Amino acid sequence: MDRRTPLVPLRYITLPGHGPEDVVADPRGRVLTGVADGRILRIDGLDDPPAARVEHIAEIGGRPLGLELLPDGDLLVCCAEGALLRVDPEGRTGNVRVLTESAAGERLRFCSNVVALPDGTVYFTVSSRVHPLEDWMGDLVEHTGTGRLLRLEPGAREAEVVLEGLQFANGLARGADGSFLIVAETGARRLTRYQLTGPRAGRVEPLVEQLPGFPDNLWRGAPDGPVWVALAGPRVPALDLLHRAGPAVRRRAARLAAKAPYRPSGTTGVLAVDDDGRIVHHLTHRRSGFRMVTSVCETGGRLVLGSLWERGIAVCEAPVTK
Repeated sequence: MDRRTPLVPLRYITLPGHGPEDVVADPRGRVLTGVADGRILRIDGLDDPPAARVEHIAEIGGRPLGLELLPDGDLLVCCAEGALLRVDPEGRTGNVRVLTESAAGERLRFCSNVVALPDGTVYFTVSSRVHPLEDWMGDLVEHTGTGRLLRLEPGAREAEVVLEGLQFANGLARGADGSFLIVAETGARRLTRYQLTGPRAGRVEPLVEQLPGFPDNLWRGAPDGPVWVALAGPRVPALDLLHRAGPAVRRRAARLAAKAPYRPSGTTGVLAVDDDGRIVHHLTHRRSGFRMVTSVCETGGRLVLGSLWERGIAVCEAPVTK
């Protein structure tokens, strides 16, 4: 059931940097995010956004995208330029360690999002093997299907390819029982389920299809809570038609898209889904001043929204999940 309700009110916290693409909350309710110049920031004081405190805790030397907090307080960071990093948020000077820069003998590019399992295994996505972050629109238009899901075993220096052929692989979340992963395929407007354990291990199947927008980063806080899905923009029917055209037509359209100025839709949206693929919340705000929601996390009864486009984060009240 699609429970569509307004996403209001939105309160804004301005950051000293552009494009907080992913947001995650730590056990103390502080929010961590990465901005375009490579800094990792921590925001405290969501109760009073005008007085919120913003702390610079690390710098990775590239464009941070997806984040994952580990039980020991360290932070996994996907660097868009092609690396998976581990950051000590208390290091103050950046304490950044490279975990891997390659998969199956190929240098990584466009690392997008990451999750860690209790045994130390890490899964992460590569959105495209053709287009870099700065040409993300080109990949959505061309519909390359070159996204990947990768696995890095504890102590390994090179990642293993688990899934290929994904349409702009993006956000990741674990199932509540840890038996599967949920992968956001932005270019296909779907969430895909990848089975980790049991007799169906390795099986891939759709979890939710025909989403009302383009899914980006995913967030699961409490194991028994829903998975929050950021919708970076609403469905574009013309793009659906283009995806049915041949590869040559899509490539030409992608080249044109790369030259066209981009302005995101004014519609803000997030979803919450359960492990059976049911939509339990669909929150929207038309004509929103906060555009292109690329991430959402929940903390202290609030939703925090991040955006590749904005110069800050937005905070609103979280709905009650029954």
